[in-house]
Amino acid sequence: MLRSVSNTAPSIRSGPRQLSRRYLNARVQVPPRRYSSSYDSTLKNLKIGSHTRVIFQGFTGLTHSQENRRATANARESLAWGTRIVGGVTPGREGEHLGLPVLPSVRKAVEVLKPDATGIYVAAHQAAGAIEEAIDAGVPLIVAVAEHIPLHDMLRIHSMLKTQSTCRLVGANSPGIISAVGKCRIAAASTLRAGLGQSMCVGVGGDILPGTSLRDGLQILTEDEATEGIALIGEIGGDAEIEAADWIGEYRARTRSPKPIAALVAGIHAVPGRIMGHAGAFSLPGEPSALAKVEALKAAGATIVNHPSRFGPVLKSMLSSGSTPTCAGAATPSGHTSQRREMHTMPRRPTCTRRRLEGQRRSIYLTQSTALDLLRRRGASVAECADVGCQKLLAVTVNRSTKSPCVVASPSSDSSEVKRFDFKYHSSGRPDLPITAITQHLGLGAGPIPSLSRAVHNLVGLFAEKEAFLLETRIVVSAADNNATVSFAAAPRFGFDDAAFRSCGRQADVQALRDASVEDAAEVAVERDGIVYVKLAGDDASVGTLVNGAGLAMNTVDALADAGGRAANFLDTGGKATSETVKRSFEVILTDPRVKCIFVNIFGGLTLGDMIARGVVMAFRDLRMSVPVVVRIRGTNEKEGQKIIAESGLPLFAFDDFDEAAAKAIELANTARGQGDGGI
Repeated sequence: MLRSVSNTAPSIRSGPRQLSRRYLNARVQVPPRRYSSSYDSTLKNLKIGSHTRVIFQGFTGLTHSQENRRATANARESLAWGTRIVGGVTPGREGEHLGLPVLPSVRKAVEVLKPDATGIYVAAHQAAGAIEEAIDAGVPLIVAVAEHIPLHDMLRIHSMLKTQSTCRLVGANSPGIISAVGKCRIAAASTLRAGLGQSMCVGVGGDILPGTSLRDGLQILTEDEATEGIALIGEIGGDAEIEAADWIGEYRARTRSPKPIAALVAGIHAVPGRIMGHAGAFSLPGEPSALAKVEALKAAGATIVNHPSRFGPVLKSMLSSGSTPTCAGAATPSGHTSQRREMHTMPRRPTCTRRRLEGQRRSIYLTQSTALDLLRRRGASVAECADVGCQKLLAVTVNRSTKSPCVVASPSSDSSEVKRFDFKYHSSGRPDLPITAITQHLGLGAGPIPSLSRAVHNLVGLFAEKEAFLLETRIVVSAADNNATVSFAAAPRFGFDDAAFRSCGRQADVQALRDASVEDAAEVAVERDGIVYVKLAGDDASVGTLVNGAGLAMNTVDALADAGGRAANFLDTGGKATSETVKRSFEVILTDPRVKCIFVNIFGGLTLGDMIARGVVMAFRDLRMSVPVVVRIRGTNEKEGQKIIAESGLPLFAFDDFDEAAAKAIELANTARGQGDGGI
C-alpha cells in the first residue's frame, strides 16, 4: 500500500476513518519490465478525482450477502463523502438503488453511464467473472476488493490485461483507492494524528498477483502535485519492494528536490515455510527476504519504520526539517529470515458455485510421501535415494513480476543460482516450454533433454490440473550418456491453495489429500473460525499477540522484537474481529504455556473499538483468565473502547500509543516469567 501526505489535513471528517481501513495488507510485485507497454499505458487511470464517474458491481442490495451489504454501506459513505457514484450493476436486473440506476450488465452500464471506474464488491467465487466483465466492457479503472480469488483465475485475468491498453486493475484483495483532495474513494490515523493530511491512498492489495504495483503507485504519487511525502507499506513475498527501491533510487538521482519516502516491510520474523495470513505473504525460491527488502529500501534513500504508527511523526519530521530522523523506529533484526508460502492455481476458466468462506486456509500442505505418490501416478521416475550433492532444483510456480507461470531451475539443490523461465498461461493444451534453455542452466548436456522435457511437462501439467501454487522438487540424472534419465529425488515441497475449493468448490480431491494429523492441533482448530494462528519458536517467547489483519499482525511481531520482547505467536483474526473471534483467539493463545501476557492490537475502520473492548472483557471473565492483557485500540470508537477497558476493574491495560502498549506487555510478560506465573 502507498499513502501520500500533505501538510493540510482533509476537511471531510469521514475521510480519515476510511483511509485507515485495512491498508496494512499492502504488497505488490513489479519488475523492470512487467507487462508490455500497452498495459503500462493504463497507469494514468489511477489519477482519480472529483471528475471520476464510479459504478459499483454488487452494491445493489438485491441479495443479502455480506458483500452486498458491505458494498451498499461503502456506497452510502462514498456518496456522503463526495464521490461521484453514477450507478451500479446487478446481472440480468434493472431498477434503482440508493436513488441511482441499476443496470443488468457492465457493458450496458458503460453505454448508459459512461463510468471511469468500477468498484467490484462481489464474493470471491464471482469476482474473477466480474473483473473479466469489466475488462470486456472497457472500464478504465477496476478496483477488486475480494480476497480468496483462486490464483489461476488471476493468472487468466492477467493474461487478458497484458493484451489490452484500456483497463487498469487495482487488487485483488485491495482496500481500495482514495483521493482525499479530489473527493473520490473507491472501495489515516497515524499521519492525521501527526497533523498531516492524506492526499491519496492506493491499496495495491494483498493478492499474489496484484494488478497495480508499489512501483506503479510511487510513480503516480510523485507526479501528484498535492502529495508532499509518501508512506510505502510492503511485506514478505515477491520482488515488489526491491523493484520499488530501484525506482526510488532512480527517482532521487534525477530529481532536484525529491519527495520524502518512509517505508515499512512486514514479516521480518515470519516463520519460514508458512503463510502469514493472506494470499501474498510468502516467499518463493529465489525471492528476497524481508530483511533484504528493508536494506534495499534504506540504500535507495527511504526512511525505514517498523510500525504504521510511526509514519506520521517520521514524515512530519522529514517534511519540516528536510532530513531523515535519527530514531525512525527502523526494524533491526538479528538474523536473516527466509519465508515461504504455499498456494493453489487453475488453468482454465471454470464454473464456480458459491462456498462459505469460514475457515479459509489459503494453503494445503502435502506430506513428502503424498507428493511423491502424485508424481508416480503421473508416470514420473522417482529416485528413492540420491546423493544430495548431485541434486538440482526444479520447480513450477508463478513469476510475480511478470504475472506469469514459470519454471524455476538451479544447477544446485538450493536457490542460490535460481533462474526463472516464464511460459504463457494457457487455459488448455500443452504449453511451449524453453526446455533447451532450462537444460543449459541446469548444466546438463544434450543426453537428458528428452527425459528432462517429460519431467518438466509433468510438473507443469500437475501445476495446472490441480491448481498448485508451488511444486518444488530436486532432480537427479542417472547417467551422462544418450539414455540419461531424469528422476525426482526425495523431499519434494508441494503446496496447494485451497481458495479454489473454499471459494468455488473445485479440487475436492486435493483437499482430501491433506493430512491434518501432521499439523499443529491448535492451529488447525481455529481455522473454522477464520483465525490464522501460527506458533513462533523460542523458549523466551512469552507475549501472545491478537491482531486484526495479517500485515498488522506481522508488524506487531516485528516491533515487539525491536522493543526487546518475543512474540509467542502470529494471530490474524481476519480483519473482521468480533467479540466471538476475540474470545476464540484468547482460547487458542492460552493453549501455549509460554504465554505470560497477551497483547491485543486492533486497528481499523470497520472494526468497532467498543465492540472489541466488550469482547475482551467478556472473554477475560468467561475464561477466568489470570494472564494480564494489554489492549491497544485505534480506529472507529477507539475512545469508547479504551474507556470500557479502563473501567472494567480487571487486569486489563488500555493504551493509545503503540510503543507504550508494547513496553507494558513486555514488562508484564517478563515479570510473570520471573514469578513462574500465567495461564487460565
